[in-house]
Amino acid sequence: AVVGAGLGGSAAAYFLQQHFGPQVQLDVYEAAGVGGRLATVTVNKQQYESRGASIHALSLHMQDFVKILGLKHRREVAGKSAIFSGEHFVLEETDWYLLNLFRLWWHYGISFLRLQMWVEEVMEKFMRIYKYQAHGYAFSSLEELLRSLGGEAFVNMTQRSVAESLLEVGVTQRFVDDVIAAVLRSSYGQSVLVPAFAGAMSLAGAQGNTWAVEGGNKLVCSGLLKLTKANVISARVTGISLHSSEGRALYQVHYESAEGQGSAFYDMVVVTTPLHPSRSNFTFDNFDPPIADFPGAFQPSVTSVVHGYLNSSYFGFPDPKLFPFTSILTTDTPDLFFHAMDNICPVNISAAFRRKQPQEAAVWRVLSQQPLDKHQLKTLFRSYYSVQVTEWQTYPRYDAAKALPPIVLHENLFYLSGVEWVASSMEMIAVAAKNVALLAYNRWHQELEKIDQKDLMHKVKTEL
Repeated sequence: AVVGAGLGGSAAAYFLQQHFGPQVQLDVYEAAGVGGRLATVTVNKQQYESRGASIHALSLHMQDFVKILGLKHRREVAGKSAIFSGEHFVLEETDWYLLNLFRLWWHYGISFLRLQMWVEEVMEKFMRIYKYQAHGYAFSSLEELLRSLGGEAFVNMTQRSVAESLLEVGVTQRFVDDVIAAVLRSSYGQSVLVPAFAGAMSLAGAQGNTWAVEGGNKLVCSGLLKLTKANVISARVTGISLHSSEGRALYQVHYESAEGQGSAFYDMVVVTTPLHPSRSNFTFDNFDPPIADFPGAFQPSVTSVVHGYLNSSYFGFPDPKLFPFTSILTTDTPDLFFHAMDNICPVNISAAFRRKQPQEAAVWRVLSQQPLDKHQLKTLFRSYYSVQVTEWQTYPRYDAAKALPPIVLHENLFYLSGVEWVASSMEMIAVAAKNVALLAYNRWHQELEKIDQKDLMHKVKTEL
């Protein structure tokens, strides 16, 4: 059984079938819709991503899914970004790459180069995971996975803040306050106190080279489930109880559906929905020792998709025709009521599509911590036709828990979503799904030499 049909659940089902073979029977439980947070909203008969909008170029699992499913990359529509302090723009992008570099250097010295080197070093080590997974290696805990990629330094990066790590490599406080804070607010809705590893992943995504799926990123989830011919059960899982048969653990999954309550037995269960008390009222019965509670909380975040006319004078442009930006990030200023806003394109972009001019009504996505009130909407928009609000508890509150959640809850009972406490992105979830499938397979077939191996880099080189 796989609990949840978001990206984690659909990728886990796909990888489980890949490793165990087509004879494996997969039930996927989903209470809401397939796709989870990869959801869309409709404005004027067009669909727009409400979250989970961009995928990093180095996301190899996501690239693979798109290829296997015959999906396409969405056409890029160029646009410029700026960082707003509540009073003025602290940094503005231009059409000229060299001018952008010069401006960064003029404002912040070589901080941006130091940042780039730091992010590249983290990403280069992180990319080792694909080699390990291609050779069938798996990890039974998030700490072991991180250790195999970057040693104790990677484990420590989940315990100390991104600000502390960057100041240590010579990035200035001003660059952290202006640029790093703005990026983290737009991705996690949190401050520069998020852990360094989560920060590095978010900053890697902010350096351009991102893409999205034509037709909507959620097509990856529905596509993978269709490909695996998984049996999707429309129900909310309420708990799992442990039984045993001929010395093997059996798991009874209890659920509620439109037809009422039900349950079914499984050899193996992968939970891909967050198991934190604020997010699920999931019970585990008959486990000895009992499965402990999961510490930590989730960050509330609100997406407002607004179809309307931008109030450019709030940003210091009395003439809306002259407003040049399609994406506005914000610094960590107490009075600022939104984290970021961008002029978004539909999930289906035709060859003839063009962005609306700044004085025309366009579709904007505004990210904030609280729902926007009438006054705040009027501050950002001269007038608007519609507002669609989605409230999420999207990301872990990174300051709320110090220990990483376990992957193995019991013999053949696995937890995938804990990876979000390391870093939260589509690719991190896909990597975790592959790891859980390999771990489940290696444990089932007693291939213990493929789990938590030390000095993997050396082993993989000799295997090659």
